[in-house]
Amino acid sequence: MTELNLIPASELVDGFRSGTFDPVDALEASLQAVRDHDEQVNATVLIDEGAGRKAAEASAARWSAGTPLSPADGVPVTIKDIILTRGWPTLRGSKLVQEDVAWDEDSPATARLRESGAVIFGKNTTPEFGWKGVTDSIRHGVTRNPWDPSKAAGGSSGGAAAATALGMGSWSVGTDGGGSVRIPGSFSGIVALKPTYGQVPVWPASAYGTLSHIGPMTRTVRDCALLLDVLAQPDSRDWSTLPAPATSYVAGLDGGVGGLRIAFSPDLGYGHNDPEVERAVRTAVDSLTDAGAVVEEVSLDLEDPAAAFHVLWFSGAAKVLKAYGPDALDQVDPGLAQAVREFGLEATAADFLDATAVRMALGERMGELHQTYDVLVTPTMPIPAFTAGQPAPDGWPSQLWTSWTPYTYPFNMTQQPALTLPCGFTDDGLPIGLQIVGPRHADALVLRAGQAYERATDWHTRRPPMLNHD
Repeated sequence: MTELNLIPASELVDGFRSGTFDPVDALEASLQAVRDHDEQVNATVLIDEGAGRKAAEASAARWSAGTPLSPADGVPVTIKDIILTRGWPTLRGSKLVQEDVAWDEDSPATARLRESGAVIFGKNTTPEFGWKGVTDSIRHGVTRNPWDPSKAAGGSSGGAAAATALGMGSWSVGTDGGGSVRIPGSFSGIVALKPTYGQVPVWPASAYGTLSHIGPMTRTVRDCALLLDVLAQPDSRDWSTLPAPATSYVAGLDGGVGGLRIAFSPDLGYGHNDPEVERAVRTAVDSLTDAGAVVEEVSLDLEDPAAAFHVLWFSGAAKVLKAYGPDALDQVDPGLAQAVREFGLEATAADFLDATAVRMALGERMGELHQTYDVLVTPTMPIPAFTAGQPAPDGWPSQLWTSWTPYTYPFNMTQQPALTLPCGFTDDGLPIGLQIVGPRHADALVLRAGQAYERATDWHTRRPPMLNHD
């Protein structure tokens, strides 16, 4: 039964339906994976075996009676410790957050998971308030890469990515304000989607404003679509929530990419890629061509919008910390404090409006691109995972996380759906990610393109080396 934690959730549900195994078996396999591997990677901050078993037993009874709540009923899932979970603390990786207060609300994502019958049994690590692209915090320590624990898992949803890669649950739910599901998705060799803004409701409202998204983190594209079906339901607490999708994201997933117009940009005009990343991504693009897509390499010649992003992002971080009093900056991650002082506290209303203008211009440019091309393909990350516990690669010219994530945060600014999925490995065995970006509201198309690539390759079937020692 230990392999139940590694099969796709879509197959897990088939087993529940046939009675081959039940949700209690699936949960026990996931809990065993936590026992076996979490000490090496530090992916979780809370595991509640009792609550998980209670939910799994209720799900097993529903499947036995032929009355499951949804196609996700009984699937084991963990949630990033930024997202509210009723009955459990949400500490956000910070010592500023007090644990002994009432935790009596679910965020929309948590509520939808409960309504679907999914088995929520734990919470995942995050850097302090999800502020950066690696996952370490003063409160919870360093989260490590499932493929090589000496390397970073990425962030800020690094715990969710590592847990998913190692079968500590079939799925995880993360947040993404500048790449936070896609960065660790790429580094950890899993599938992760930043949906169109508003497709998955956010509450309480993020201090990072309309940069912040919530998205599914899974091991296959089909599972990603299945989890998005659960999450993408309106919630009145989010003023910007979108209507429920007209059809399931799983419907049409196998439509292929025949005739699809794909723009390939290796660098967006300003990035620089590790040669192994460049090689793997170009090979992936060739696979899309072989699958019937019409692919054209384009020179976008974009200007890096990092300066505008910094104003938007770190003014949000400054707002987060302000709620904890005047001494908060002295008690948080030194890198966060430095960035807030440099970019957040000094930003004026005029600076914010100027940054918004850059954002609007970038969105206009991308809208124009999608008049010609259905989707855009890029590397997810220009580099593979680097040493765990540090903010940037050795010898890197900047310690700020945006300096090594050039292809993720632009699409938070434009609010477009962006999917990462594995497309190869370095010679050292570290995962490489392919990013597929669509126009706003084209989440289903992005998933369909990802599914076509996944079907043509087997990267998603590879397992982290530590799993081979089970």
